Amino acid sequence: MNEFLSIGQALRMATEKLAPASESPRLDAELLLARALDVSRSYLFAHPDDLMDPQAAGRFAHTLGERVNGVPLAYFTGEKEFWSMPLAVSPATLVPRPETEVIVEQALLRIPRHAEMQLLDLGTGSGAIALAIAMERSGCHVVAVDISVEALAVAALNARQLMIPNVEFLAGDWIKPVSERIFDLVVSNPPYVASGDPHLRELRHEPRSALDAGEDGLDAIRRIAACAAAVMKAGSELLIEHGADQAAATAKILEAAGWSDVSYVKDLAGLPRVTIAKCASDVRAWP
Repeated sequence: MNEFLSIGQALRMATEKLAPASESPRLDAELLLARALDVSRSYLFAHPDDLMDPQAAGRFAHTLGERVNGVPLAYFTGEKEFWSMPLAVSPATLVPRPETEVIVEQALLRIPRHAEMQLLDLGTGSGAIALAIAMERSGCHVVAVDISVEALAVAALNARQLMIPNVEFLAGDWIKPVSERIFDLVVSNPPYVASGDPHLRELRHEPRSALDAGEDGLDAIRRIAACAAAVMKAGSELLIEHGADQAAATAKILEAAGWSDVSYVKDLAGLPRVTIAKCASDVRAWP
């Protein structure tokens, strides 16, 4: 990039380069340039004719190249908003998606405002779901489990920065860290992308372990269906996020594992996004 480009020229050039890689190329360009210059976005609008210094131009060229190559914008800014919360994110965590707010909405419908319930979030990642529920239901205790210690560190940082005290973070494989406890509600946004799905290439900068769920994308859902009831009260509910084309397969898996009253909820795009099932017994054997 020519180090003597003006701010306005840099924004126009970057917007063109980002168009194939981003749904919001102009916004991405503004955020990346403001970060490179260490100024606010409003400064860019007020000073379009200012020339960029060589150091700032170099920083901008580097981050622009990575963004064009598919690195999520949130990994540059270090933050992504979810449920009106500014969440820290890193390459150890998925970037929270707007459609995941559906599972938060559905969980809150099942938790009275002043309840004192025990809640479990399996595969918490950045802590988005657990923290949103804990913030809205401060009388509840939320346990957030993830196999990734690095992801849990980000989630714990988010809890501290947002001053949400009623979340406990535990490292481990699904229910293993909480096998001696019983919960009133369980939520999960597990990996659900098939190993051969071409979309994995588009998501290659995000942690593959949080995306790839085997040949048909349902391995993690099978694990949860097989184990979650062992830590749930009779009649309590399990909420699982899944791909838009996986509702029928998820229902089959849950019904085969003995869950009842299986149904799904659509996201704002009208696509099946969250499947809900009821636990039929207090304790299930789990190997």
